[in-house]
Order: sequence, then structure tokens, then C-alpha cells
Amino acid sequence: MSVHALTPRTRKRIGRFFLYVALAILMVYAFFPTFWLISTSLKPQLEAFQNPPTWIPHTITFHSYRILPEDHAGFVQYLKNSFIVGIATTVITLIAAAHAGYALSRFRFRGARSLVLLILATQMFPYVTILISLYTLFRQLHLLNTYQALILAFTAFSLPFSIWMMKGFCDTVPADLEEAARVDGASRLRALYDVLLPVIAPGVVAIGLFTFLTAWNELLFALTLTSSPNMRTIPPGFVLTYIGEFQDRWPDMMAASVVVSIPVIILFTIFQRQLVRGLTAGAVKG
Repeated sequence: MSVHALTPRTRKRIGRFFLYVALAILMVYAFFPTFWLISTSLKPQLEAFQNPPTWIPHTITFHSYRILPEDHAGFVQYLKNSFIVGIATTVITLIAAAHAGYALSRFRFRGARSLVLLILATQMFPYVTILISLYTLFRQLHLLNTYQALILAFTAFSLPFSIWMMKGFCDTVPADLEEAARVDGASRLRALYDVLLPVIAPGVVAIGLFTFLTAWNELLFALTLTSSPNMRTIPPGFVLTYIGEFQDRWPDMMAASVVVSIPVIILFTIFQRQLVRGLTAGAVKG
């Protein structure tokens, strides 16, 4: 039977069928790493290295999950450090980006556009190129192996893109709203805090999540700027704890990875509406 002989309703059903097949393939591709993560976390140590691998554990065990709360020198400490560094980096970045983005959006001065492009151009260079210089600077300032070094480094990475995003969000808000507040006696900063930021709250949430995830997932600089296990965040802590010269504790590492994914999932669940609105409004303006 020719395709042209099919009725429009039949062609629509066939097209919808292939669309669902394509979506199913994409979903399997997207969620397979998560499935493998959970599956491996439930395997005994020997089964995790079995060849050929088992997709579903023959013997399900929660041993890797039970030992996590007891590992205060490892997993618990890494989780604590990541929260401290991530939250501090997010707060500092949002405060700095809000003021800088507002200034670049509202004030007109010579070289403003060039300054915005220069800020954005810093994202073009790989951060590894400044690793040695940053390490030397923090060593001279006696900041190695401290929260301050990690927070300053992660803030420096997140700030340029955050400023550019914040400027785009500020550009979408008419200046008349702030002028009305200033007529009523509000200062420029009060207008920023009480008028502008509440309007662009979805954008602020999007920038905050981007910054937090950057600090949460960063490996290379966290590994270089810390040497003590008590100061390591999750990525370097996991690499140095669960992967060794004589054994690789894959089930334990996968179980820990499942647990540390929960805060991120909770954040996205709580702020999903603001995140979607923030990512689709104002980010490309200007």
C-alpha cells in the first residue's frame, strides 16, 4: 500500500507512533546512567566487577548505603564541605551579580558595551589555564586548604556569566517601575531590592542554581586547592576515597553519588517553575 493511499488520520497515527518510539529511545538514553548508578549501588562488591555485567543485581544489598552515615571522616565531611562552599559561593555571587548587572543595565557610560563583552569573553578561556597562577596566589596568601580559597575560586568562575545573565534580566524590566519608586522617596538601592529583584526572581533563581551546581560539581580546582581530607568537597573526596591503587569501591561510590544527588533533585523540584521561567526570559536580551 502506498503512503499516499493512507488516510490523513492513519498517517497521523503512524507519525505519532514513530514520535513516541523516538522519545522512548531518547528517554532510555537519558536515564540509563541513572539506572546504572542505582543498580551498581545495590550490588555486592564482587558482583560490581562481574563480566559480563549484570543489569539488575542478583543479590540486592543496602550495605553501601548503611555505612555512609558512619563515615564521618569521609562522606559526611565531604557533604558538609560542599554545602558550606556551595551556599557561600551562591550568596556572594548573587549579591555581586545583582549589583553589577543592575549597574550595567541602568547606567550609561563610555565603554559599557565593551565591558559587558569583556566580562563574557572571560568564559571563553579554559579555567585550567589559570590553575597554576591561582594556586601560587593562594599559597602566598596562606589560603590553601581553606574554605576561603574554594569560595573565592568558585565565585570567580561563576561571576562573569552570572553578571551577564543578571544584566539581561534587568534589561527586560522597564525603568519606569524604579522611577515610580524613587518618586515615592525610595533610594536606588531600595528600588533595586524592593522593585526590580522581586520582578526578576525567576532569573535570580536560575542564576543561583547555576552557581550552586558549579560549586557542587567542580573537581579540578577543589582537588588542587585542598590537600587535607577534612577540607575536600564531594568530587575530589569521592575520587580519592573510593578509587585507589589496589581496589575500587564502585558500589560505595555509586551509593554516595545517589545520596548527594538528592539535594540537587530537591532544589530542582522546588524551583522548577522559577527555573524554567528564568531560563526563557531575558537571558538573550541586549
